[in-house]
Amino acid sequence: MKASLTRWRSLVFLFVLLTSVVVGTSACQSTSAAVDTALARDLGMVDPAAVGVSAERLERLDAAMQAMVDDSKLAGVATMLARHGKVVFTDAVGKLDITKDAPVELDSIFRIYSMTKPVVGIAMMMLHEEGKWQLNDPVSKYIPAFRGLKVYTGQDADGKMQVEDVERGKRITMRDLMKHTAGLGYVLNPRHPVNAAFLENQVLDPNASLQTMIDKMVAIPLLAQPQTMWSYSAGVDVQGYLVEQLSGQPLGEFLEERIFAPLGMVDTAFYVAPDKSHRVAAYHSASREGGLTVSYTGRGAIRSSAPAGPSGGGGLYGTAPDYLRFAQMLLNGGELNGVRLVAPRSIELMRTNHLTDVEQATYRRPGQGWGLDFSVVTDGAASGESWSTGSYYWIGIAGTWFWVDPELDLTFVGMIQHSGVSINEVQQLSRSLVYQAVVGK
Repeated sequence: MKASLTRWRSLVFLFVLLTSVVVGTSACQSTSAAVDTALARDLGMVDPAAVGVSAERLERLDAAMQAMVDDSKLAGVATMLARHGKVVFTDAVGKLDITKDAPVELDSIFRIYSMTKPVVGIAMMMLHEEGKWQLNDPVSKYIPAFRGLKVYTGQDADGKMQVEDVERGKRITMRDLMKHTAGLGYVLNPRHPVNAAFLENQVLDPNASLQTMIDKMVAIPLLAQPQTMWSYSAGVDVQGYLVEQLSGQPLGEFLEERIFAPLGMVDTAFYVAPDKSHRVAAYHSASREGGLTVSYTGRGAIRSSAPAGPSGGGGLYGTAPDYLRFAQMLLNGGELNGVRLVAPRSIELMRTNHLTDVEQATYRRPGQGWGLDFSVVTDGAASGESWSTGSYYWIGIAGTWFWVDPELDLTFVGMIQHSGVSINEVQQLSRSLVYQAVVGK
């Protein structure tokens, strides 16, 4: 444990140093009360007791992450916890690749996959605040090809998809894209014919333009009538296209200029520059013989140049410190270190459950609903987790996870690169052990 804490402190020193570089300029420019208040939530390191967290109890979280590595459930993991805008726990254990010696470090880079979605959601809300679109606008107002979409109803004896028109009075709205009620297909359930068509036609091909993505997508029927069910979908990939259309900028350029650079997210992008490739965690799976195997293909591939069609639904790489900055901005109501991306009302809209009763019945996560581009906890106790009602979160398919808890004023980020049951285990374990360490205001 002592060795782990020594490593932790050295990593935190680097993190705080980098943070001070980002915020130092603005700190020197003004001594106003407003700036002083902002800098009080600057993600600087503090003694956990100063913000109501037990350092002794945090040792359980540290030990649990180490145990998952020691038991070969994880190759490596990086975790960070902040409360009241201050970092109280940072840990990096294990290896980037179990076949090599390089350790996981605080600045290790991970494929964050669907944790891209909240980032694109913020981009959309920035454009919403500029008056570029409204929640109840039909998507066809901005993408004419969304007019006349068909809806899947089944297959005939030859396996051909049968379709019908979208019901009179129904239309896919911008809100539907953000809460996954548009009826669009995706790539995670290939057993469904609509999703199989997404895969066969390579709808989400990063080597093709986002316009090509839209052209392929509208040729495939919807899974269901709009507003009749929640179904995790390509809706955020469509949002990425809309960011480009509404802003007049490529998606990657918009995110870098409007979100990553202002927040100091120095290692987040749709690709990994060659001089950073040694910092990328390998993708691991459990082997039949026990232990772990490594893959650098499929989900384990590393993109070294900007994609032609960046995936707004799952294409980003990033680090734990970068994403903690993003999560803290959310918790702060759209602002970090004096830099405001969106107004508090936009964050409130995003973290509110937007599902109707009909849609809610199809979202099979107890005590949860869906906001705008992430899941929201509507009843903490019913969810079976330790987080507070009103928390919100999402995950990546390779195991990365984060959550924001406004009631207890904390944020947490975890980074792994895995498939299998260890993902759910480490995520639930982290929540239990974070909350048992929160002992004061």
